[in-house]
Amino acid sequence: EQAQLRAGVVEEDTEEWQKDSRFTGLERVGGVDLSYIKGDDTSACASLVVLSYPALEVLYEDCRMVAVSAQYVAGFLAFRVQKMTFLFWLFQVLLVDGNGLLHPRGFGVACHLGVLTDLPCIGVAKNLLQVDGLVRDELHREQIRSLQREGDTFPLTGTSGRVLGMVLRSYNNSSKPLYISVGHRVCLETAVRLVKSCCRYRIPEPIRQ
Repeated sequence: EQAQLRAGVVEEDTEEWQKDSRFTGLERVGGVDLSYIKGDDTSACASLVVLSYPALEVLYEDCRMVAVSAQYVAGFLAFRVQKMTFLFWLFQVLLVDGNGLLHPRGFGVACHLGVLTDLPCIGVAKNLLQVDGLVRDELHREQIRSLQREGDTFPLTGTSGRVLGMVLRSYNNSSKPLYISVGHRVCLETAVRLVKSCCRYRIPEPIRQ
């Protein structure tokens, strides 16, 4: 089943607003995040937030406690988002706290959510997932140090030669980057531009909220 879903991932822009340098036509951005409970490895709070764009004001919030397992969480989040399809006007793109194509099977939670809901989705991770030869070694740390100002990036190219994501310095006051990857129905360049435009601090507002 996952192989079939993975085959459905679209790695290019499909919406008119994505083609505009200012994302004209984009009015609502969703964010999906998992907050883990201190001292509890078995449960987490899965939250869905919808913000206006470009003002980034909260329009909708929902949060549920979930049991923690990668498969269950992905399925649960997809179910929660699918339940909201009758409120489709609420959001046009989802930023997901996690990975998309930057994943051991090339199908992280951002891809899973995107394909199941057929929404543009972007993976926004706070740490590097070490796949396809990508490692947190001295070379990687040196590349991070080369990101001098917000908006600076470098590609994550695996040993396969495939670009799996982009490292983004999203905020001048933090040297810790974000790891952006395609989830569904968006190209990597557009994903990076949109995430950067949603950042007031290091973490983009739809996820930080």
